[in-house]
Amino acid sequence: MYITTREKAIIELIIKTSGKHTALSIASSLNVSARTVQRDLKAVEKIIQQFDLRLTRNINQGLVIEGKNEQIFRLIQHLTSSEAVDQPPQERKLRLLLAILEEDLYKIQGLASHLGISTATLAAYLDELADWLRHFQLQLTRKRGVGVELTGTEANKRRALAHFFLQYFYDELIEKLFLLEKGTLTEEKILHYFIPDYLREVNSHVNASFHNVPSRLADSGFLEMVLHTYITLQRAQSQYRIVMEVNTLEMEIATEYDVMLNICRRLESKLDIAFSEQDILYLALILKGTKLRGSEAIPYDSIVLAQKIKNVIQSVSSQIHMDLTNDFSLFQGLLAHMEPSLFRIKQKMESFNPLKEEIIRKYPVLFMAVKNSVDEEFKDIVDFPDDEIAFMVLHFGSALVLMEENLSIKALVICPTGIGTSKMLASRIKKEITEIDSIDIKSIKDISEQMDMKAYDLILSTVRLPFMNAEYILVNPLLSEENITTIKTFLHNNIENLTKGKRYQQVELGDPLPAQAEQNIELTDLLQDLKSVQESIEAIIHNFRFYRMDMLVSQEQILEKMLLRAEAENLLSNPAVVLNSLRERETKGGLGIPDTNIALFHARDKNVRELIFQIAHLPDPCLVKGMDGNEVLMKNLLLMLAPAELSKREQEIVSLISTNIIESEEAILVFSSANEELIYKRLETIFVLYLQSNIKINR
Repeated sequence: MYITTREKAIIELIIKTSGKHTALSIASSLNVSARTVQRDLKAVEKIIQQFDLRLTRNINQGLVIEGKNEQIFRLIQHLTSSEAVDQPPQERKLRLLLAILEEDLYKIQGLASHLGISTATLAAYLDELADWLRHFQLQLTRKRGVGVELTGTEANKRRALAHFFLQYFYDELIEKLFLLEKGTLTEEKILHYFIPDYLREVNSHVNASFHNVPSRLADSGFLEMVLHTYITLQRAQSQYRIVMEVNTLEMEIATEYDVMLNICRRLESKLDIAFSEQDILYLALILKGTKLRGSEAIPYDSIVLAQKIKNVIQSVSSQIHMDLTNDFSLFQGLLAHMEPSLFRIKQKMESFNPLKEEIIRKYPVLFMAVKNSVDEEFKDIVDFPDDEIAFMVLHFGSALVLMEENLSIKALVICPTGIGTSKMLASRIKKEITEIDSIDIKSIKDISEQMDMKAYDLILSTVRLPFMNAEYILVNPLLSEENITTIKTFLHNNIENLTKGKRYQQVELGDPLPAQAEQNIELTDLLQDLKSVQESIEAIIHNFRFYRMDMLVSQEQILEKMLLRAEAENLLSNPAVVLNSLRERETKGGLGIPDTNIALFHARDKNVRELIFQIAHLPDPCLVKGMDGNEVLMKNLLLMLAPAELSKREQEIVSLISTNIIESEEAILVFSSANEELIYKRLETIFVLYLQSNIKINR
């Protein structure tokens, strides 16, 4: 039995001060994060179980080791006689995985010596690693007299290594990247693998490519792309060749390919390393399946998927007896998540959800409800991964908690785990700690030294922030009971500081009350929000046109005619350029809506001045490629155009229309009816229902 120095210290502290130490106080004593201690406590529990002892918490959350006195004495004897190992098992397994990946065949004795462990311990590690690698279609075999061999495709080997880092060293990587950016990292090799100069370049170029663009990556997605890009770079430099069969997908990943080509070419010029065509295709596939930041990045034309999501929300609502069908934020969040999620499943790319087990344990009923609904709605997917289900549960959990908010202190949540998790954390905080009035969510990348931390009464983070000068509380992404107690204790102990300058400060004549000033800011934001909604809806209503084509014309001629008319009405400029944008979108995937006679032609272009939704009814149907890959006989051409830059509310309105086209049989009949008055009335109804439900929910 191997035990680390920190695990040994934790056990000794608990035994010496039984019931007085919490995870937070232990973290303070050992000068590490509470999250690190929580992780080590799991290992401590396994260690003491071998002595028939158990780890419990008293009413004050103090840690206690319970069991017979003779067993506690045996544990103390073991601690006294055993030599602590500073390298945790997961770090040894990482070194083991790296060694196997670097050499095609490795002798058992050589591996044991390399890791500084016995052959018996190595055998146990190899068994555990072999089980883990099977998820990536990789086989770890041991042959007597030959050695250890890892067989499988190069793509799967790269994916496995990236996921190992994400699963076991997520926090460490975040910390190392920030220390690297600040120039305070002195390690020659990070986590036994990353060369600092190379990692700094990769991080810089990936960050530059996704900074302030519509398809901005979520923080977990950003780290995933940094890892995959670096691993590809390292494997390419070591002459490990990858073979990708993606001919049928090249059009589907064209945008992602251009992004990764740009990043790889810049890295080649900086580091004198060559990426092959196959390397870039591999990275494009990874990018296609990587999570985007927030619902504002979703494609508004995912009509078929949008309907499935609505059905899932309806089904879950029925199962848990809580109506979430009008929660537009939930709908958009799920749609943003499911687009790349389905691509990952289709390409058999492993998902990574570090919170899966905890989510299943904490929300078993909600998890089952979501799983039932997804299995029913996505019948073409034989085995929908639990990792992906767990991500969806976070979105539902967030929506459920948000319905019960009632709050009064300003908090900042720093959460690098993705939009679903951070929303969930913020919602849990609001539910459990009613004193908190408002919560801002920022990613680690958004935090800078210039940011005014004094504007917040409370700062919470899910990872250690070695670069942060302000005081903050480290919390679990799902907010444990201990976290709640810690936050409430902090608020209770800092009432004077929290209220200073807010309610009890003497106000000079002419100066507005701070509370009033804050309310004015909120009112301004609310008015701007409402104005954006109003202008978006008015643009759609005022610019709606219905054309009945009275002669045989081609699809191209119909679009040209509609664009020229829009130009004459000053709704857009350069119709030829906008038409080209429509053509480019058509090449990326089908536009025909399956099981209808409708096709939705759409584009975002800088030459479009206002939101435009128009319909042309064709005298004779023509064939177009459908969204499911099959041909659709188009009788009604729907045109949707938007400016290149859209606000969040504008995105919502555009998405609202496209997802309502096939919301029901009635909706399909209306939009394919060739009845202008009926279609116009349908649009009005859609917007009235949106205003009645969505604005009220969010405000």
